[in-house]
Amino acid sequence: MCALPAFALLLLAMDGPAAVSGAPVPRTTGGGPRDAPVATRIPYTVKGPVGDREDPYYWMRDDDPTSKRAEIMDYLRAENAFTEAFMRPLAALESQLLAEMRGRIKEDDGTPPAFERGWWYWTEFAAGAEYPRLMAQAGKPSGPDAAAAKELLLDEPALAKGKSYFAITGSAISPDHEWLAWTDDVTGRKISTLHIRSLRTGEIAREEIVGVLGDLAWAADNRTLFYVRQDPVLLHSGPVWRHVVGTDPSTDVKVYEEPDKTLTCGVSASGDGRTIVISLDGFDQTEVRALPADRPASEPLVVVPRMPGVRNYATVHGDAWVIQTNLQARNFRLVEATATATQDPTKWRTILPERADVAIEDVALFDGAIAVVERAQANARVRVLPWGPKPVCSEQWVVEADASAFTMTLGANFDPTLPFVRVDYQSMVTPPTVWDVDLASRARRVVKVQPVIGYDSAKYSTARLWAPSRDGKSIPLTVAWRTDRCRRDGTAPAYIEGYGAYGISLDAQFSSAQVSLLDRGFLVVYAHVRGGADLGQDWYELGRMMNKRNTFTDFIDATEWLVRQGWCAKDRVFATGGSAGGLLMGVVANEAGELYRGIALHVPFVDVLTTMLDETIPLTVNEWTQWGDPRRQPDYGYMGSYSPYDNLSAKPYPAMLVTTGLWDAAVQYFEPAKYVAKLRALRTDDNPFLFRVNLEAGHGGESGRFNRLEQIALEYAFFLDLAGAGRGSPAPGG
Repeated sequence: MCALPAFALLLLAMDGPAAVSGAPVPRTTGGGPRDAPVATRIPYTVKGPVGDREDPYYWMRDDDPTSKRAEIMDYLRAENAFTEAFMRPLAALESQLLAEMRGRIKEDDGTPPAFERGWWYWTEFAAGAEYPRLMAQAGKPSGPDAAAAKELLLDEPALAKGKSYFAITGSAISPDHEWLAWTDDVTGRKISTLHIRSLRTGEIAREEIVGVLGDLAWAADNRTLFYVRQDPVLLHSGPVWRHVVGTDPSTDVKVYEEPDKTLTCGVSASGDGRTIVISLDGFDQTEVRALPADRPASEPLVVVPRMPGVRNYATVHGDAWVIQTNLQARNFRLVEATATATQDPTKWRTILPERADVAIEDVALFDGAIAVVERAQANARVRVLPWGPKPVCSEQWVVEADASAFTMTLGANFDPTLPFVRVDYQSMVTPPTVWDVDLASRARRVVKVQPVIGYDSAKYSTARLWAPSRDGKSIPLTVAWRTDRCRRDGTAPAYIEGYGAYGISLDAQFSSAQVSLLDRGFLVVYAHVRGGADLGQDWYELGRMMNKRNTFTDFIDATEWLVRQGWCAKDRVFATGGSAGGLLMGVVANEAGELYRGIALHVPFVDVLTTMLDETIPLTVNEWTQWGDPRRQPDYGYMGSYSPYDNLSAKPYPAMLVTTGLWDAAVQYFEPAKYVAKLRALRTDDNPFLFRVNLEAGHGGESGRFNRLEQIALEYAFFLDLAGAGRGSPAPGG
């Protein structure tokens, strides 16, 4: 949980019709199983300290970061051609979905301005642009100076021109507003390049540093920049370095390198700009180091030491440190300490104690108050605490929500001197809304509601449901539906999404794209299965390591309960998940595939044993404490019992769509490619089975706000066809 840079780009992530009726329509025309690519089998033994395994598709792996062998590319292109042929009869439906989704987006939109150190910053899109421009205007906390010119700081459309993939991965502006540093990725492999631009002259500095992460922090001298160079193999972490503007990067100085590769390293500047913070984060252990921003050449000293099994996340304002700790507090408590007492937990003063039913997730410090994101009953909400020598409120209080199932997080709170906390709020049927909430009076001012063209929230409903698990737990589900098109009579198609890993909660967020499903009578469901921290840290621990199977059974149990309760039709249930959620989908397909008409697996982590045995693969070493270490028993046996790739068998499977990116550094392309090849050879059904490889993207798929809609349209068209609303279906109404 590394702190964000002092200034992060405010990218705007934005992602009617007749209801679906009738029975599911199986279809193989235009690309049936007999036309599918057949992958070559080449004997290969995956060696391991506990046991060996045969993998005839291991040949699909190629670690070259710039190109892949011809035989691999031939196979991947054949799969793409097969998918294209199968989907060709649904081209009109895909186009219709794309038009609907794009039509809901206000094209010349932007983020509301956010204040930091005498400047207001925002991003804005031109009509039709895939990428935004970063803007600034001088002003005071009360608002921008109307007489000041609006300045263009970063022109993303110009930078992205001619590139098949482009993403800004980090940014930071020097305290004197003289320099802008940013990192960008032009491959999708999360290998970024650092650039520096003078905001006074507009010139880009000659020095470029390739192979960095997005963490950036400026020192108080406005010339020294701290950044993180990537480990050339693991990619996700590396040492902290410092660079002086105008100097040769070869003379940069290494500030700190962490020898424990299970920890990731991040760097940031405190909100008041006085401290450079180095965070070392792992699943079970953390450490915090720091150095004064006005002495950038000084050695970073340990502020909060590492303790086995303890996670501490520290934020500083002035001379006061606030620490979010799970020391003797499973759901975390909030403590404060002076700079001389941070290393001694006995000197920490608790300001928000642990609560059994509420977990602390994030904090922001202000002059006189602390804003805390906490999670209760699967909802993320914001609590405000009085703090400091001049507290702005007399007692703690919770920002009021407008729905029973919602997500509330901290927004762009860059400047601790502001009298309000910026809060981002949404639900599955409430578009993203930005509030400025007065820290003293609690008054809530609406700064912006995300425009969704043609959307009327009054037509839609959302609710929090609780499904029983087989071992007596209650699984939270957030559901949304269009009230005049989805009935609880056992006839509605359902679209269920799950994740369940790393303690990451599946928030009840709004998706303008999903309106296309809601308008066709779908029940849309977020299943908050164990492995996420939706109900606190116990919920996470109960879906981790040797408890991982709870993640999978929760999803299956929730599906069966929804059908029993009449929320959806038993023969029109669709499931989707990405990355670790793709692992969930793979296990569900193996163990309860008969429950689903169709399943989508996006960039799926499906070859658990092979990946977690290979220390050269990014994320592997860092994640032994998440999944287990298969170099030893009983981890090897337990992980092998659910690994989707290892448990494929000769039996029927539901219709499936698998997607990946050729340059994915998190779940590399060969995992889903091998999975598809093996399952094609084993499955005994005639259900559609498609594999789409984005040859120009990585883990996050397409870059650009409109391009990314293409994969969503593909998935929706695939599912809608299976639900009986594919070729020949009438155009949706309002």
